[in-house]
Amino acid sequence: MKLFNIRISGMICFIFLMSGMPVFAQLDAGAQKNEISLAAFLERVKTGNLGYAAEKFNVSIARAEVLGAKVFPDPELSFGLEDVGERRMKMGYAFNSGLSYNLELGGKRKARISIAERQAELSELMLSDYFRNLQAEAAIAFLEVQTQQDLLKVKMSSYEKMKQLSTADSIRFRLGAITAVDARQSRLEAASQLNEVFQQEADWRTALAGLNQISGTADDKSGNPAADLLAFDREFKLQELIVSALNQRADLQAAIKNRELSQGMLQLAKANRLADLGISAGVTASSVVANSVAPTPSSGSFTLGMTIPLKFSNRNKGALISAAYQADQTVVQYRETELQIQTEVTQAYFNYLATSKQVKQFSSGMLEDAREVRDGKIYSYKRGETSLLEVLNAQRTFNEVQQNYLETLKNNAVALVGLEKAAGIWDLNL
Repeated sequence: MKLFNIRISGMICFIFLMSGMPVFAQLDAGAQKNEISLAAFLERVKTGNLGYAAEKFNVSIARAEVLGAKVFPDPELSFGLEDVGERRMKMGYAFNSGLSYNLELGGKRKARISIAERQAELSELMLSDYFRNLQAEAAIAFLEVQTQQDLLKVKMSSYEKMKQLSTADSIRFRLGAITAVDARQSRLEAASQLNEVFQQEADWRTALAGLNQISGTADDKSGNPAADLLAFDREFKLQELIVSALNQRADLQAAIKNRELSQGMLQLAKANRLADLGISAGVTASSVVANSVAPTPSSGSFTLGMTIPLKFSNRNKGALISAAYQADQTVVQYRETELQIQTEVTQAYFNYLATSKQVKQFSSGMLEDAREVRDGKIYSYKRGETSLLEVLNAQRTFNEVQQNYLETLKNNAVALVGLEKAAGIWDLNL
């Protein structure tokens, strides 16, 4: 009887080895096909993302508006013909022409140019901040695809283990070593885990489609992410991160530029209260008057004039007061942005510390313990020393630990991305 059990165990081990090799070979080949690093993917996002490409037009538009702000007021040229009664009284005709120009005072044009230049600089800073957020979003999407791909490997490995066990149980049932219930249970468990593989494959391909959208490609050309999630390990000092964020964050620089812009708007509001001068010059030519009562030879005249508007509207200081309040508002908004950045960095820092500790917890032997328990239960089950239920529980525990480990690695990497995004730095060239 002992020799019979040894032969059965040998046959089962042989089935385990032979049935697992082809699938894992295909899986490794598929994982290595068209691999792309995080740095290469982010470069592709920088050149191909459509949202970022659209945001760049805002900078071009703002620069064009600077040119528009430099335009001087256009002069006005007028012509006229006057019939003073030629048909009835032979009084002749009068021809006149004039040139007028509105002379702006108070530095209105200079203020408009300054505002346009500040807006152009602000649009460049907003573009930089847009890419900061886009870069972090793309990195997180990259890590999500990497994690879904690793989870697919885990579930395929689990299915292969269960498939091997089901195949072996079918043989053991025919040899009379186990009952039909155990053979059927292992077969059902293998089918259930195969469904999980199908769903995980769909999750992976869905995440990959999102990756294609971020990189600006319509089809599957982004490649398979290839990043070592264990490499997302950094050491930081909180105060240095806060200083870096206050110096590097484009949104804080944009708040400073917005404050300068509001001061320019206030200056323009003050300049608009000054009256502009209207300068005009004209020439009038009158034809011969052939009237018998008062005949007059042809004549010409030249006029030069100036118009000064009466700025009664200056009694209403609503526009000036509004611009002053907006200037004060930007000062408060700058302080708020500064405080918000410090808070974001602090929160991201402690979040990263927590996930780093969780990764170290898994590295202390949890994975190995779960694997050894599962393998031990399978070995005992093949020798008839334990039940199938204990094997399934050990397998589920091992799967759960592996999945939690991969999720923790991803969360740690995402936390690092969030920390560097908050601090305004980026050195993830993996």
